[in-house]
Amino acid sequence: MADIASASGAPAVTIPIFNTFVHASAQARVAEVLNTTFLSEGKLVKEFEARLASELGMANPAALNSGTSALHLAVVVAGIGPGDEVIMAPQTFIASALAVVQEGATPVFADIHYENGNIDPATIESRITPRTKAIMAVHWGGYPCDLDEIHAIAKKHGLLVIEDAAHAPGATYKGRAIGSISDFTCFSFQAIKHLTTGDGGALCCPDPANAREVFRRRWFSIDRANSPVSEIGERVYDLTDVGYKYHLSDYAAALGIANLEGFQERMTYRRQLVQQYEEGLRNVPGVTLFQHQADRESAHWLFGFHVENRLEFIRALRAKGIVSSVVHDGIDKNTLFGGKRQELTKQRRFDETQIHVPLHDALTTEQVAFVIDTIKQGW
Repeated sequence: MADIASASGAPAVTIPIFNTFVHASAQARVAEVLNTTFLSEGKLVKEFEARLASELGMANPAALNSGTSALHLAVVVAGIGPGDEVIMAPQTFIASALAVVQEGATPVFADIHYENGNIDPATIESRITPRTKAIMAVHWGGYPCDLDEIHAIAKKHGLLVIEDAAHAPGATYKGRAIGSISDFTCFSFQAIKHLTTGDGGALCCPDPANAREVFRRRWFSIDRANSPVSEIGERVYDLTDVGYKYHLSDYAAALGIANLEGFQERMTYRRQLVQQYEEGLRNVPGVTLFQHQADRESAHWLFGFHVENRLEFIRALRAKGIVSSVVHDGIDKNTLFGGKRQELTKQRRFDETQIHVPLHDALTTEQVAFVIDTIKQGW
């Protein structure tokens, strides 16, 4: 990577923080769908869902048109509505809390582990009120939350658990696949995620009754399996509640099926890059690596850590053509969600020092070495 920067020090190339992976077979698969002219939800959506279950361990996955739709549909099927409260961490994207607000409920923010950005179970119980209906666990960067502790609290207080696993397809917790553990688990297949359908998502429910509700309500609350088309050309149904147009299309599913090819191999490669980063940055002054436990496997969507003098760090990397980013700060600062909570002391510290450097399928080991070397040169 000697030529990655010019002699003048100006960046010759840019190493992006994200990259969209599209498998070589995708063009042919999508072209086949186009040739059939059947672009909406059909057999390829069912095939995609079956492979999500068999290859990634997801429970009854319903393929949807976005991860945001998955979050909203989880809130709806969970029966969360006006006056209810959902406890969550603020270290996430606004979609997590918007799904709650959309149904007239209130997001209540617990604090996080400064060491990894995930919700701290020790701060949940004090926020439970008679209005609390659920706990939302966001797996920041793909690293699974403390699900045993969260489930114990939920069971004690009769609460549901919703996992925001937008960053976490392929992650495991104590040997169990994320997507098979909690009442509801929401995935994103947006363009820069591990597995993309262009845009899309999935909602998983181990309980068959909840799964049936998800499949029904993702398409206008019409039960397609039990609403035959009459002789005059209209489905026979009686709408009893609100439904949504949240289903995935065969067009998008074709891309998703193609991108499932080699998924585990790509995850193995990501883990190798993470190991290279960790070994290279472990003793660098001004850098504090996130802490991860051995009983769970991150999906490694992000590689983050804490850094001193963050703005200077960002500028030093940018000067060498390397993109770094906080990705998201705590969302509680938004007026819609109540404004910044100063009592979230670990979230506030996290806001000041967290940073992420490039991690994606197109990244090479040489580029990782260059990022590490650039950081070691100081900022």
